[in-house]
Amino acid sequence: MRSNTLTRTLVSLTAVVGIAAGSLATASASFAATAPASKSVVASHASIQSVNNLGLSTDEAKKVQNWLNQYWGYTDGADGQLGTNSWKAFQRCLQKYWGYNDSIDGIVGPNTIKALQRLLQGSYGYAGDIDGIAGSGTQAAFKRFANGNPAT
Repeated sequence: MRSNTLTRTLVSLTAVVGIAAGSLATASASFAATAPASKSVVASHASIQSVNNLGLSTDEAKKVQNWLNQYWGYTDGADGQLGTNSWKAFQRCLQKYWGYNDSIDGIVGPNTIKALQRLLQGSYGYAGDIDGIAGSGTQAAFKRFANGNPAT
């Protein structure tokens, strides 16, 4: 009996080991098959230049750029896109005459808009609050400025 018990135990143990080995082999193959493919990362240099025409058409923005070129040190071409360099030149004007007291960074933030609103308030018909928000009144007055049309 003892040899029968020993034989059964060895056969059972061998079967368990075989099943376990087969399960592991299947499991590792299935894990390998479902593993996500590695992603490659491609780095590229992107130059970001924000454009903010504040409602001006391309032709109107070109007129502003030509004015900035003539008076405020704008040296890029008149492409009709008021980008960082256009706004830096405009900020120099706003700093000198219209109370702009922030950095010359070309970002059209609330301080730039407030100074622009002060400029537009005088001769270009801006009648709204000096709030730093480029709403429809600011944009309409800026169009008059771009076209050289003072409000009457």
